[in-house]
Amino acid sequence: MTRPEQEGFVLWFTGLSGAGKTTIAKALEPILRERGLRVERLDGDIVRQSLTRDLGFSKEDRYTNIERVTFVAKLLSRNGVAVLASFISPYRDMRARVRREVTNFIEVYVSTPVEVCAQRDVKGLYARAFAGEIPNFTGVSDPYEPPENPEIVLPAHELSVEECVATVLSYLEERGLVPRAEPELATVNLSPGGKG
Repeated sequence: MTRPEQEGFVLWFTGLSGAGKTTIAKALEPILRERGLRVERLDGDIVRQSLTRDLGFSKEDRYTNIERVTFVAKLLSRNGVAVLASFISPYRDMRARVRREVTNFIEVYVSTPVEVCAQRDVKGLYARAFAGEIPNFTGVSDPYEPPENPEIVLPAHELSVEECVATVLSYLEERGLVPRAEPELATVNLSPGGKG
């Protein structure tokens, strides 16, 4: 059941392509729902198929992309929704603008190094970018500015998805944004005729 007093927040997962942003957000989503939160997930690939399909990957288009997403995240978070936003969002000033606009912005830096992201890349985009075939590719031919003071850092190349999710949940619980999990009740075995 949804808690009517739920305070909205925005978990902003930033990091290179292939860092693990979407994977962690997808694993976190059902857990937050189980805890009674209203949750919406905004993902770079999904958003570009609908809300920002007219945009490319130039610096200007990246800013416009994040501006539109910020508007949606602002509406959702101020209405008590937990927003899981997974976007490369390579520029610090871009993320600082999101922080100013939305309710309870929490920057989550998925700090997987470019070498590991390239090894994970099943689409071969990094190989093409290294070969100069894809212009404006973040981390290769375009800069990525790591967060200087993120609320949460997830070295997803060293931690499992479950450990990453547990780290985020722990932070949200400490901030009082997510109710703590109910402890499981111990099962009592009653012997025949016993009173337990």
